[in-house]
Amino acid sequence: MAIVERWRGLEAVPSGWGRSVVTIGVFDGVHRGHRQLIERAVARGRERGLRSVVVTFDPHPAELVRPGSHPAALTTLERRADLVEEAGADAFCVIPFTAELAHMKPAEFAHEVLVDTLHAAVVVVGTNFTFGYKAAGDIGTLHELGTRFGFQVEALDLITDDGVTFSSTYIRSCIDAGDMEAAAAALGRLHRVDGVVVHGDKRGRELGFPTANVACAVHTALPADGVYAGWFLLGERRLPAAVSVGSNPTFSGKVRTVEAYVLDVDEDFYGYEVGIEFAHRLRGQERFDGIDPLVEQMNADVERTRELLGV
Repeated sequence: MAIVERWRGLEAVPSGWGRSVVTIGVFDGVHRGHRQLIERAVARGRERGLRSVVVTFDPHPAELVRPGSHPAALTTLERRADLVEEAGADAFCVIPFTAELAHMKPAEFAHEVLVDTLHAAVVVVGTNFTFGYKAAGDIGTLHELGTRFGFQVEALDLITDDGVTFSSTYIRSCIDAGDMEAAAAALGRLHRVDGVVVHGDKRGRELGFPTANVACAVHTALPADGVYAGWFLLGERRLPAAVSVGSNPTFSGKVRTVEAYVLDVDEDFYGYEVGIEFAHRLRGQERFDGIDPLVEQMNADVERTRELLGV
């Protein structure tokens, strides 16, 4: 697999960069619909002997247009780049979404970004693509600008299943409801969160279930409070785990945490960057009247995790 070039800012695009096939969007989650766009861009590039570029934005445009409205993030930028690399793209370009960019007119955006910087020969987007100040540009606008500036446009319909459109918004709603199977069907893989293992209150170890407390970024899309069967990812290792999301109501907790009990492994994971994949929801968050019923339920959760993951 080729290594994707990673650029931040248009000024990072190498001088002398030749014509390319570009696909552009937020691409949060790099779900099945996004993957379709990226793979089409890669295929068109290979047909023409051109390199393919995936363009995204940071922060999410909603955060600048409507401060405080940043949607829950399905992936970190680093993870997004890894997924784009897996799809075969040659370059991943992150454009800082600034007030200046937000106020660009569609023609100005197309000329500066697509033509002057990326030298687009083909632009691949979804049929719902909008761009420019106040989203004034749409597919029709892009076709007109392509004719004017010399690039072709391919617009792909969004992927649907039984009348449901696979979008980042739909996937967030599945995750928020704890429906990890539906989220995985739309993503094309298990939903994953990433973070650093930090010190917690060590209560799990006292109960016989030492957990890794994973600190995720502020906008991370966390599943509904409850207990899940999933996988703990550390480097090349993929270890089965029972994962709790919530505020520990039995101990009057107030802050939502992600805690993974890694099955059959007793190691110190503090300080490591890890990933958590959520496969199945076992139950919702509960408040127990004492330690004994809590431990009994935790034992049941671990056994159910083994059953569901086949370990």
